[in-house]
Amino acid sequence: MGIWDQTIQTGEPPAGILYGTEYKKETIDLALKSENPREIVPSYDEIGHGTAIASVAAGSVLRSGLEFTGAAPQADIVMVKLKQAKQHLREFYLIPDEVPAYAESDIMVALRYLESYAISLARPLVICFGLGTNMGDHEGISIMADYLNQIATKRSRAVVVCGGNEGNSAHHYLGSATEGLAETTDNVEIRVEEGTRGFTAELWGCVPAKHAIAIRTPGGEVTPKVDFREQSSREFEFVFAKTRIQVDHVLVEPGSGEELIFFRFVDPVPGVWTIQVTISGNGTGSTFHIWLPIKEFLQSDTYFLRPSPYTTLTEPANVREVITTTTYNDENGSFWSESGRGYTRTGRVKPDICSPGVEISTAVGRRTGSSMAVALAAGAAALFLQWAVVEVNRPRVESRELKNYLIRGADRSPGEEYPSREWGDYDIIVSSQQGASKIKVFRWFSPNIFSLQKQ
Repeated sequence: MGIWDQTIQTGEPPAGILYGTEYKKETIDLALKSENPREIVPSYDEIGHGTAIASVAAGSVLRSGLEFTGAAPQADIVMVKLKQAKQHLREFYLIPDEVPAYAESDIMVALRYLESYAISLARPLVICFGLGTNMGDHEGISIMADYLNQIATKRSRAVVVCGGNEGNSAHHYLGSATEGLAETTDNVEIRVEEGTRGFTAELWGCVPAKHAIAIRTPGGEVTPKVDFREQSSREFEFVFAKTRIQVDHVLVEPGSGEELIFFRFVDPVPGVWTIQVTISGNGTGSTFHIWLPIKEFLQSDTYFLRPSPYTTLTEPANVREVITTTTYNDENGSFWSESGRGYTRTGRVKPDICSPGVEISTAVGRRTGSSMAVALAAGAAALFLQWAVVEVNRPRVESRELKNYLIRGADRSPGEEYPSREWGDYDIIVSSQQGASKIKVFRWFSPNIFSLQKQ
């Protein structure tokens, strides 16, 4: 029905937007009938990720559904092809050149385009969000999170977000203060493989605790302990390691209000690096979290030696009002080990549903990952909005209500404890004319960079 390609600057952009080229339904239909469709609509999915998601969510019925069908095959598709993040952002975050990466600002404009398109047609809208990042507070608090909440709480809107593939990546560390001690030091060990050009990490604290850090190289050199009272930015160099480490500190991060320490390791020597985190001024049970980048943003195998698999939902899966889905294998009913897991950083229950995402049939072959799970969940949401809005059964419904309708109609699985960080609250069946799919219901200081959530 509509395409906005942010990468093509030769055509007419959407109304109110100053870049990219928009292709409307009439032009797309003309291209589909042409022998040379790319001469009319030159937009093309070189990666195949978007094509796979679209086909799972709303692919057409082939051979009466025996060969292939999407979850909501009669739904119209409006898509945005995002442009790659600018080079200076890729260099700052040390992202490999060949990895797709997208700036938060371009994603927000894409969300605005989708919302405006639906308004112009007076149609229900399901936004299928198949991107993720480990940057951010993992509590769903940001400018983009606010915008997603605004869209999700509008009538006849649903925003469905994937939970990411970071559950088994060892990219999350959870530390805590020792009860009864005024000061606790935790040695956070990071294994860095040879050939790593660099990586970033974010430490998020918990009010009222304060955090000081020191860094030990694999060779044993240790920096002085820094408590950031004198300055908020430091840079460390070493005698025996040709490595630079830049550390930035924000005592009260705008939005979350929490303490943030940002690390940037440049040319780290291989081996085990240790961040010595000292917690002081804490209340009982004070914790801190550190996240490494998602695996797509690391050039080699870099991970924590003592990781936590929980609180590994990528952002914006922690946003309060969106419908967040993780991934399971519907062949055997098992939770997919790579899938992100709840809860949020402060313990709020997320995700909301768990959808099939292992060896899913798509228009470009079988695929596995949280993007396949979110595509199926988005298709289920579209079927619900058809019943609720188009057929005027619940015309004022939005994401929050849609989520609760699923919960109200769900059955608990016997033998499972609820709520669960993996499974959540309920099993539900979402039916359509094409069959039924079982899903589980659960209850800074620079632009964030997102990547495709695929395996």
